[in-house]
Amino acid sequence: MAQTILARIGQLMRANINSMLDQAEDPEKMLDQLIRDFSTNIAEAEQAVAQTIGNLRLTEDDLREAEDAQREWGEKAAAAARKAEEVGAESGDAEKFMELARVALRRQISFEEQAKTLRRQVEQQQELTDKLKDGLNKLRVRYEELTSKRDELVSRAKMADAQVRVQQAVREVSVMDPTSELARFEERIRRQEAAARGMEEVAASSVEEQFAALEDEGTEAEVEARLAQLRG
Repeated sequence: MAQTILARIGQLMRANINSMLDQAEDPEKMLDQLIRDFSTNIAEAEQAVAQTIGNLRLTEDDLREAEDAQREWGEKAAAAARKAEEVGAESGDAEKFMELARVALRRQISFEEQAKTLRRQVEQQQELTDKLKDGLNKLRVRYEELTSKRDELVSRAKMADAQVRVQQAVREVSVMDPTSELARFEERIRRQEAAARGMEEVAASSVEEQFAALEDEGTEAEVEARLAQLRG
C-alpha cells in the first residue's frame, strides 16, 4: 500500500497543471477533479503514514526486546560460567553449570541475529516513513496552492478561451469581409469599362478608315478630271 501511495504521489507532483488546463475542454471541472484527487491521496497517504509509523514502533519494540534478551542471556551465560569455576572442576556440578552457560550463549547468539534483522527492518521502515511523510507534506502544500489559486486559474483559463474565440471570430470576419466583395465587384466594373473603351476605340478607328477611303476616292476623281483636261 505504501509503495502504491508513493507512486501516486509522484505522479501527482509531476503533473503539469498548466498544460492540463490548456488541454481541458472544461478547465473548471478538470481543476475540481484534480483537487478531489489530491484530497483523496492526502487521506490515503495519512493512513499509510500512520500504518508505517505503527509498524515501525512495533519493530522498534521487538528490537528492544531482542537486545534486552541478548544482554540477559549473556549475563546468564557469564553467571553459569562463574558458578562452574566456583564449584571447581572436581565437582560434578561444574559440567552442569558449563552446559547451562553453553545453552545461554546459544540463546544470546540467536537474539543477536534476531536483533540484526530487526535493525535492518527498522531502517527500512524508517526510510519508507520518511518518504511518505515528505510526500504527504508536498501533497498538502500543492493542495493548498491549488485550492487558493483555483478561482484565479479558472478565470485565466476562461479568459484564454475567450481570447481564442475572439481571434477565430476576427479571422472569420476577415474571410467574409463585405469590403472584399465590393473590391471584387469594383474590379469587375473597371474591366467592363475598359472593354467598353476598347470597343469605342475600335469603332472610332473604323470610321476614320472610312473617311480616309472617301478622301482617296476624291483624290482619284480629281486626278482623272485633270487628265481629261490635258487630253482635251
